[in-house]
Amino acid sequence: MRMLFALVALLLLGAARDPILVPEVSQHDIQVRQGFTGTELLLFGAILDPSGTRAGRDYDIVVVLKGPTQPIRLREKQKIAGIWINADSTAFRSAPSFFAVASSRPIGEIVDERTAAIYELGLNWLQLSPIGAIDPEEQARFSSGLVDLRAREGLYSENSKGVEVSEQVLYQARISLPSSVQTGTYTAETFAITKGRVIASATAKVEVRKIGFERFVAVFAQEQSLFYGLLVVAVSVGMGWLAGRLFALV
Repeated sequence: MRMLFALVALLLLGAARDPILVPEVSQHDIQVRQGFTGTELLLFGAILDPSGTRAGRDYDIVVVLKGPTQPIRLREKQKIAGIWINADSTAFRSAPSFFAVASSRPIGEIVDERTAAIYELGLNWLQLSPIGAIDPEEQARFSSGLVDLRAREGLYSENSKGVEVSEQVLYQARISLPSSVQTGTYTAETFAITKGRVIASATAKVEVRKIGFERFVAVFAQEQSLFYGLLVVAVSVGMGWLAGRLFALV
């Protein structure tokens, strides 16, 4: 109903020149509880010209879903004398905990590299800010390593055919969230692009939060870190003692 009212209102705005995006997501609140195996988000909406018609334009749609950013230190492993040890490392000031891009066509066919970098329209253009001075080649190596690592974990992805556009008005995209997603506020950015130029953009929010026992543990660990650490140690010692007693009786 809210989206219907928004569409009617936008159709009345004949004075505007640029098209208008009306985005929506299937879930604004994702609850993580015991047994959570991940979920799939449907991002959909409409792109309207002020007159309510297509005006003969052809649009491409790109959707970017980002999770909360966090500082991260990445260490490179090196094999010496048959043993893998930590070698070089670097720290990034902020890196999204989740990053997924879906587009109606390959990004390289929609925009040039400069525009893709400005709006971060793909894994190749994800902006990661290192802490301190670092050689550009080394930064590129570590950035590529981080992207590859999180892609294998299902936290970073890119789908060049992930957006379906109907009649140049309606669009929809599906993005999967794995069970390992971080809690926090996720931002879904939608871009309408024509002739290599972003002509409209809009943002929707998705909240991922823990509930039940998982939320209790997370809050306790954050607010009472000392007691949480002591409790974990005590439980570990108790489980070890119990396992030793059981094996002694066998």
